Amino acid sequence: MTIASTSPSRSGAVLGTLIIVAAVANLPLAVANVALPDIGIAFDASQTQLNLVAIGYSLGLAASVLWLGAVGDRYGRRRMLLIGVLLSLPAGLVAAFAPSIEVLIAARVIGGIAAGMAYPTTLALITALWSGPARTRSIALWSATGGAISALGPLISGLLLESFWWGSVFLVTIPLIVVAVPLTLKFIPAHVNEATEPVDNLGGILSVVLVGAMIVAINFATVPDSTVLVLSLTIVAVLALVAFLWRQRRAHNPLYDLDVARRPIFWVAAVAGIIVFGSLMGAMFIGQQFLQNVLGYSTIESGAAILPAAVFMVLLAPRSAKLVEARGARFTMLLGYVPVLLGFLTMLLLWREGVGYWAVALGYAFVGAGVGIAGTPASRSLTGAVPVRRAGMASGTADLQRDLGGAIMQSILGALLTAGYAAAMLSQIGSSKDAAQVTSSVQSQLTKSFASAETIAKQYPQYADAITQAAKESFLQGQDWAYLAGILAVLVGAVVVWWKFPRAQRERELLAQYRAEDPAPAEGGSVAS
Repeated sequence: MTIASTSPSRSGAVLGTLIIVAAVANLPLAVANVALPDIGIAFDASQTQLNLVAIGYSLGLAASVLWLGAVGDRYGRRRMLLIGVLLSLPAGLVAAFAPSIEVLIAARVIGGIAAGMAYPTTLALITALWSGPARTRSIALWSATGGAISALGPLISGLLLESFWWGSVFLVTIPLIVVAVPLTLKFIPAHVNEATEPVDNLGGILSVVLVGAMIVAINFATVPDSTVLVLSLTIVAVLALVAFLWRQRRAHNPLYDLDVARRPIFWVAAVAGIIVFGSLMGAMFIGQQFLQNVLGYSTIESGAAILPAAVFMVLLAPRSAKLVEARGARFTMLLGYVPVLLGFLTMLLLWREGVGYWAVALGYAFVGAGVGIAGTPASRSLTGAVPVRRAGMASGTADLQRDLGGAIMQSILGALLTAGYAAAMLSQIGSSKDAAQVTSSVQSQLTKSFASAETIAKQYPQYADAITQAAKESFLQGQDWAYLAGILAVLVGAVVVWWKFPRAQRERELLAQYRAEDPAPAEGGSVAS
């Protein structure tokens, strides 16, 4: 059964505007990665604090998208989109001029919440305004552009850091904000296929607590003397999960329709997207530190190094859309997992001290290709499995794919990097002939992070070369632990898709069934400007 394509009037301008808004939300995701070494030196930050700077934006976004997506569905998606874009301005300014690492982390979280208002709304509007193959093509362009913009973040950051201070990277969205607001007012309809039921605010609060507690617990899991904190946060996350599920079963209008979420096309695609998008964010997070700390790349060189990922995402996403229509989402997602796996293997086996750029480019190209292929079917399956009036649920979950996936993968990989680095540095200190001269204070600084080790090296110039070399070798061990975890996650994701996602014919039957059950118009009608 072939579904006819429908599109809104001035569809090019509408989609272009939504992509610009998505860029406002996407660009800050990765801009901090290149600046992490400079931030570490500026604040004498621990590796855990740097991890929180990197994932703070994803944390705010992932924790808020389900609730804010539902609020947009009920009270106006354009209104929610505009509030999010406008709030991102002060959040970026505070991050850029933060007087302490704690303020910087808080500003990143608030910026993520602002993005949680704007970003899921862009996909919700695509779902409401387009249908059929036209929707798939629009999602492919939206997905590829969003991923590419995230990948371009490090290059833009590198260019800024060549001439300005570390905080300049948090100002990159200001020109986009200036353009996005008038375009949104001109081209985006005020109301389209929106819900009329009240929002489940209690469920929203529980979802924020659940996601926030889980991500922070992961980040502190390897921090010494943090057992009580991690255990407490884990208990909070488990209790919030139980309460959230209980609430969704009993709420008259649940925030997250568990009957819809149980559909294989929905939940398998959600898991698959979390892993594939998380792999991109995790690889960028670890990779940027490797390029600067171990290979000695400048900020602009390390930012430019990731361009192959952006190029392959943009090139392959349109072809992915055609594959989805021809072979189904299951085949396309599995195909996308292959290059992601090859990317992590390349990083594990080839990313060593002194390696040439060809190996760096190869690793990033593999991961970018995988995201370009697998991203479209993951997002398209979510939007196809839910009623249009609940587009916020699908778009919120699609956003969770990127941001919860990014936060979880960066948190896990960052925690393993921290643990591996500290263990290797302790081992090197213990085996050194000068071990007896290393005080407990110096040892604490050396195992804290690569940036702290560099600070100690400057204080003890006679040992500088040895300290720097030990830090590089320790970092490599830490990143190996991280990449092994990435490989395991990709394999688990592929098994889940292979085992549980419907094959092409059954997928088409189920999507047709879901459309027939949807009381909202499928062609993007009911639009009011």
